[in-house]
Amino acid sequence: MSAMGNGTRNDSISSADKKEKKSLFGKGGKDIVKKGISFGPLPVVAYDADRGFQYGALLNIYDFGDGSHYPHPRQQWYIEASAYTKGTQQYFLSYDTKHLIPSVRMSVAATCIYDKAMDFYGYNGYQSYVDVDNLRYWKKADDKTGIRPEYMTAFYRVERLHVSAKADFVGNIWNNKLFWQGSYYFSWTRMRSINRASINKGKDSVEMFSGQTLFDKYKDWGIIREDEGDGGFVSALRVGLMYDSRDFEAAPSRGIWAEANMTAAPRILGTTHPFYRYMAIFRHYVPIVDERLVFAYRLNYIGTIGSSLPYYLMPLYSTIGKDYDRDGIGGYRTVRGVSRDRVMGLDVGFFNAELRWRFISFPLWRQNVALAVNAFCDGAIVTRGYDMSYRGDEGNVQMKKEYEKYVNTAKPDGLHAAAGGGLRVIINRNFIVAFEYAYPFNRQDGNGSFYINTGYLF
Repeated sequence: MSAMGNGTRNDSISSADKKEKKSLFGKGGKDIVKKGISFGPLPVVAYDADRGFQYGALLNIYDFGDGSHYPHPRQQWYIEASAYTKGTQQYFLSYDTKHLIPSVRMSVAATCIYDKAMDFYGYNGYQSYVDVDNLRYWKKADDKTGIRPEYMTAFYRVERLHVSAKADFVGNIWNNKLFWQGSYYFSWTRMRSINRASINKGKDSVEMFSGQTLFDKYKDWGIIREDEGDGGFVSALRVGLMYDSRDFEAAPSRGIWAEANMTAAPRILGTTHPFYRYMAIFRHYVPIVDERLVFAYRLNYIGTIGSSLPYYLMPLYSTIGKDYDRDGIGGYRTVRGVSRDRVMGLDVGFFNAELRWRFISFPLWRQNVALAVNAFCDGAIVTRGYDMSYRGDEGNVQMKKEYEKYVNTAKPDGLHAAAGGGLRVIINRNFIVAFEYAYPFNRQDGNGSFYINTGYLF
């Protein structure tokens, strides 16, 4: 293809696409070529250690056209409505096309996520102390109830409602490998203390949570500014560059995928609390044995220009492209095994490194099916912290004492790391069901996490 004007990656069959025409089934094998519209309705039955069991329904819709682009869809839709047993409800709608606008790939997405009890462990990683020994009920020799309600997990929870929408555009600059990126992003976030009536429903009186949460204390200590306390609106423009030489998007076996972009959310666009951020991502896929054994790693850095960043945006990890926004560092989509939103600050870096082995492929019910396993190590660190200076009532000795228990600004953050492994079921190259378990190296970061989800992490 020429250097300019023939569409974004996969708009037609590039040299990388032709390589991917190889069968999953090895030499002499042949994929079942999918044509037209392919519907993938599925019940959502999953598990996330941070949120509990997930239930609901999703629908994947792939348009393969006349099959000449298979396994790359011409356009695709994703619809999901689901909930978790720990109180999260989420609704996603996304559309991705490489053919609607000549020479431009367009991705639009809308999300609505309600967290009845979202994780809130504080900022700057290990500068925020997590009382892991008292996160759940415990028993002392002189404690007849065996319960200390003030240390229930509700202490580390906050209620959040987050609604967002974005329109992303990617266009070819050079050889269908170097691209420009442009995006408009909008969100509204409402943050407030947990609903105690809801949290305590069905519990014995001794089990009920009635004290302050860490979120409440952060407000009293002045770490969360009063004017930001309830959340706000974001209206932002994003621009960036991307280099992509992957052989296939859903499960690459070779190539580099790198991005750098900047987000500007000034008040003139309607943003409640203006900010400016940047992000750089480098992903590399190295084949070791053909395309079946692959070493893959991702390096990611998210930074803030200046020191102004609304606290309610730190739990969000937003990218340009077909994916919708994810929660912040920690959890399935970023650093597996580390508690959700455990690593938050003005500037944060994280990495993922894993070995992927696709050990068998076979046709089943006219579908192309493959099984793969992986072993991985993930990690993250806050390189520049959020301002957690005490700005509460200086005359309140008890309040100051509690602040000093949970916040240590003199202590630099360290590496939050975890390791684990998993199994994946790959259907028609694009739909991937994942089972993974990860365990952190430091108890401050969690107690081990099991996930059932979709796709590769990157």
